[in-house]
Amino acid sequence: MGLFNRKNDVATTTAAPQTVNPALAALTGEYTIDPAHSSIGFTVRHAMVTNVRGSFSDHEGTLRLDGSDPSSSTATIDVKIASVDTGIADRDGHLCSGDFFDAEKFPMMTFRSTTAEQLGGEKYRITGDLTIKDVTRPLSIDLEFNGAATDPYGNERVGFEGSAEILRSEWGLTWNAALETGGVMVSDKVKLNFDISAIKSAA
Repeated sequence: MGLFNRKNDVATTTAAPQTVNPALAALTGEYTIDPAHSSIGFTVRHAMVTNVRGSFSDHEGTLRLDGSDPSSSTATIDVKIASVDTGIADRDGHLCSGDFFDAEKFPMMTFRSTTAEQLGGEKYRITGDLTIKDVTRPLSIDLEFNGAATDPYGNERVGFEGSAEILRSEWGLTWNAALETGGVMVSDKVKLNFDISAIKSAA
């Protein structure tokens, strides 16, 4: 079951009536991201030989899904930088410092979508503006729609998982340290990971 209808790129003189899948239309509505069942994380190469993984435990967001008109679908995400967790408190503190996120001055990281498109099957791409510190740049996130279901408490849920890659230097995160053996301590490339469960708001 696809979430978005694929656009027809071929113009015709007589447009065929567009049939709306009732199952897709039923998904239309406002959703709130459930932080207890969602995760926003990252992976970055450390010391050239291993990966450091982390996540942000404090985040919130909304989805506006339109099964009939995909271009009307939107997403917003707000992430509290100070909630970063890599499993090592000293490293988390360094990430929140002025060397990296400067969480005291710039406490939030935000994403605001601008477009959404179907790539095929259950795969989609959502594009928007990612703001870190005082820098806003476009970001495209490849997503897979995991489906919709009603949980045991009667909540209507939708699920997505996806990823994106950024160069942290493009958002002003430039701190690094040279290694004696060559290379640098922290890779510029960062992989972002999203696992989202969202609950439909009451009509």
